[in-house]
Amino acid sequence: MSGERILSVLRAPHVSEKSTRLSEHNQYVFTVAPGATKADVKSAVEKMFDVSVVSVNMANVKGKLKMCRFKPGRKASVRKAYVRLAEGQSIDVAAGRA
Repeated sequence: MSGERILSVLRAPHVSEKSTRLSEHNQYVFTVAPGATKADVKSAVEKMFDVSVVSVNMANVKGKLKMCRFKPGRKASVRKAYVRLAEGQSIDVAAGRA
């Protein structure tokens, strides 16, 4: 997988309270491209961070309806990937390295 393809699959790490708790158990959350598959995400994470991935779970999060100046609007929908690493491996999400 080329460097350009890796950057198009992995958009950004998803940082939240839940993802911080999951990182204690070797599981990390990434925002990925809408058309990305589990195999794409696995190979992209393995090549970008030089770690071995045990499993990948995907989730589609629909955008919520919000009011903006009394007019209905919608937040963007997001596709997330939950990546579990092998024992003893970790990723420094803030610095972007293994």
